[in-house]
Amino acid sequence: MAYETYISDDFLLETPIASELYHKYAEKMPIMDYHSHLNPQKIVEDYQFRSITELWLQPGEYKWRAMRANGVLEKYITGASSDWDKFRKWAMTMPYLFRNPLYHWTHLELKRVFGIEKVLNQETAREIYDECNAKLQLPEYSMQNLIRRFKVKTVCTANDMTDDLTNHSKWHAERRDFKMFPTWKPDRIFEVEDVEKYNRYIDELSDASGVVIRNYGSLMEALTNRHSYFHSHGCRMSDISIDAFYVEDYTAPEIDEIVVKIIQGKPLSVVEQNKLKAALLISMCELDYKAGWVQQYHVGVQADLNTTMFKLLGRHSGFDGMNDKNLGVAMGKYFNRVYARGLLCRTIVFNLNAKDFEMVAVILGCFQDGSYPGKLQLGSAWWYLNNDQGMQRQLDALSSLGLLSRFVGMATDSHCVLSYCRHEYFRRFLCNMIGNDLTKGRLPMSEFERIGHMVEDICYNNANHFFNLP
Repeated sequence: MAYETYISDDFLLETPIASELYHKYAEKMPIMDYHSHLNPQKIVEDYQFRSITELWLQPGEYKWRAMRANGVLEKYITGASSDWDKFRKWAMTMPYLFRNPLYHWTHLELKRVFGIEKVLNQETAREIYDECNAKLQLPEYSMQNLIRRFKVKTVCTANDMTDDLTNHSKWHAERRDFKMFPTWKPDRIFEVEDVEKYNRYIDELSDASGVVIRNYGSLMEALTNRHSYFHSHGCRMSDISIDAFYVEDYTAPEIDEIVVKIIQGKPLSVVEQNKLKAALLISMCELDYKAGWVQQYHVGVQADLNTTMFKLLGRHSGFDGMNDKNLGVAMGKYFNRVYARGLLCRTIVFNLNAKDFEMVAVILGCFQDGSYPGKLQLGSAWWYLNNDQGMQRQLDALSSLGLLSRFVGMATDSHCVLSYCRHEYFRRFLCNMIGNDLTKGRLPMSEFERIGHMVEDICYNNANHFFNLP
């Protein structure tokens, strides 16, 4: 059987100018992975994957959703079926994914990592499965070598603020050829709806910090302790995932009473929940500002919508959605509060609902203070928006209402090391968009070299400078 070459040198590049931009400027740039969910222990131990199924499908939230939509039973997704049966079901789903970014990502990963140019489907599944598995046993396919394959210079892993950062210490002690830093993620401190669950987390935080938490003051002492611990391990950025910005007015005595109420195991009213979240957001901002960190906000998630499946499989199993809350008023009030208190950090806001791109870009523009280029940024198209339509809308909003030239570029945001191919996907899309503008005369060809250097900046240089890691 003859196979076509699907991922060609000019994949997604529609014009000669786009091709030149990509191959001359974008393709050579390394990766600054400033938002990753890779496992630091597997990086330190140089983990060797047993099969392509483990590497691709465990975890594989995007793929799991697609397989369920295609009528694949859960036993072939997260159940006890064999690696081969799970891979076969994924391969059988592929022909139903035309125009889904998973189709592009899958074949980019097969070609870039395994040198496989065949299109994956049920006819080619066994051949591809066996070839990938044979290669995964080789030293050059270890976790560290897979990262090196993509020219990654820095990996910033997402870490709960109670995490032990021993693996990061080990990594730095050996002076490796790429850097690995933790990212401070305080998400669980905002999950105040379930008081019993929250108290269990307070206990974890007490154990990690060595501080007995009795009120808001001791809670902040514990958080400050952990923040300093992360800073000592090279962390220079926080990342908060919230459904919306919380800006309720509150007083210090009110917040203290609310935390005492939680410690006593008493449920909070919605007003009390929102006041505590508002206070915590400002307190987190103050910690980050004093330490000189970058802040990232991922806004707009509805978590665990399918509660039945959440109870069976836990988080990050493909059951989170986007919300349609009115983000604008609260976001404006939040940044006004931060600005007035002199706590404005370098900040990136990622929104999950595409309706909010322009609004977020405009609001951030109201608080630029001239102290740093691109200090407040509209984040890259994220999660369900990480496709050609989402990237187009994000880049259009950023270009029209901000400075594309200062953009820190693609965020990997993945548990899978092969997802570094998404940087290539983004870079090709970026070069094609700009190439089309040059071809149509919307940008001057006399500025081609300057535009090429802008592409290099977006691919790597801007992020490297923006995060200013040790």
